[in-house]
Amino acid sequence: MPDGVKVSRKNVALVTITTDFEVEDQEEDNQMLEFFMGEQKPTWGRLFKKACLLGPTIEDDQEIDEVTLSEAIMHFLTITWKLFFAIVPPVQWRGGWPAFVCALSLIGGVTFIVGEVATLFGCVLGIPDSVTAITFVALGTSLPDTFASMTAAQSSKYADSAVGNVTGSNCVNVFLGLGLPWVIASTYQESRGEKYITPPGDLAYSVTVFVTCSLIAFCVLFARRKFIGGELGGPRNSALASCAFLISLWLTYIVLSIIKATSAKTEA
Repeated sequence: MPDGVKVSRKNVALVTITTDFEVEDQEEDNQMLEFFMGEQKPTWGRLFKKACLLGPTIEDDQEIDEVTLSEAIMHFLTITWKLFFAIVPPVQWRGGWPAFVCALSLIGGVTFIVGEVATLFGCVLGIPDSVTAITFVALGTSLPDTFASMTAAQSSKYADSAVGNVTGSNCVNVFLGLGLPWVIASTYQESRGEKYITPPGDLAYSVTVFVTCSLIAFCVLFARRKFIGGELGGPRNSALASCAFLISLWLTYIVLSIIKATSAKTEA
């Protein structure tokens, strides 16, 4: 008897007899699991292959999620962007810093292109810059956050990831996206002996409406937590009602801002 083996008073051995088919199925499942686990840390070449191919994904609980029709349609519609962003290095390289810097640079480049295209589009149609900024530019830069929050809501057990992604991205846009350019512009103007002053224009009114709508949206989240038990999910009717109400807040913000901007332009 090997060292360390203990036998109880009742010497009973449990033997499980399986067929060859069950063994083969188990081996196939293990191979599939190893394949999907290998996809968690892919090489740079596999990133390009993954951008072109479409297959099942593995969730945090090791459950395999099959491909749906909507996912297949979205894959073929966005395959160009997937190939473009596949040049981001794998996240396991150098602690993820190369991937972070490259991804941030690509996002900045795409945002610049979206802003320029929206500006030209507004110039051709005679739309004020403030209206273009809160509609086309805002949609183009916020849709990635929307899909990221949707993915987080589907894959995470709690709503912290989805809600935190929205609030965190807006904090970066406001504090870093506005603060850093202001510091650079102010420093440059100060070096030339000039003062850097930015008139608010129609943006002050839009920010006021935005803050008001945001406070109402947070009240909706608090009410859902109290009466439904969570910020996301719940009964279908309540989820649809919350969705419709939050969309109406966004439309209210857009409409009021456009009315203010067009009225100011007319008076001018």
